[in-house]
Amino acid sequence: MVAAVFLVAGLVQFGAPLAGQTPAGVRQTEEDEYTRYELLDPGSAQFRITYDVTATTPGARFYFNTIRRGSEASDETVIDLMTGEALRFEVVEGRQARLEGHPAADSATSYIKVYLARPVPQNGGVRLRILKTYRDPQTYRVAGSRVVFERSLGIRRNAVVLPRGYELVECNYPSQVLSEPDGRIAVSFMNPGPGAVPLVVAGRKLPS
Repeated sequence: MVAAVFLVAGLVQFGAPLAGQTPAGVRQTEEDEYTRYELLDPGSAQFRITYDVTATTPGARFYFNTIRRGSEASDETVIDLMTGEALRFEVVEGRQARLEGHPAADSATSYIKVYLARPVPQNGGVRLRILKTYRDPQTYRVAGSRVVFERSLGIRRNAVVLPRGYELVECNYPSQVLSEPDGRIAVSFMNPGPGAVPLVVAGRKLPS
């Protein structure tokens, strides 16, 4: 009877994850997401993204940020918001993300794999800021005298900033319109629903 108890204990210990590793099959979780899209020069199809997020998967050593299909990513930087220090990262395919802590990753999608400065604590989180530039002509384009930003946004808090010298002429979702310190116009909104918001924002260049 004693030997059996020791055998079971040994099996439990052998199957337990090593310190700092994410147990296999545990879904990646996050909280308090905020995304800011700053539209760059009209005609460039580029916009700068600031994505703030808290990684909350207990024990995770990595966080995987999706590079949306159809968008070309560049100029990436990842910052640990507790320390202000830049974090190591690399771009990986979905298959690798699945093996290393994001079992729901799409095998046809690329991800920014962030090396966390410390494992995510139980009932806690690691706050990150991910900066990247996307080029995506389907999302950001010129239509006649307007610039148009059209994108399905699934997270709760978002903001879109028009290029300098442009006024807001269309927005299809209830939003707060703000003036940035440098004069640019920002459209900010909350998404309280379970689905993504099919946002359309259009701007027009002001007379000189």
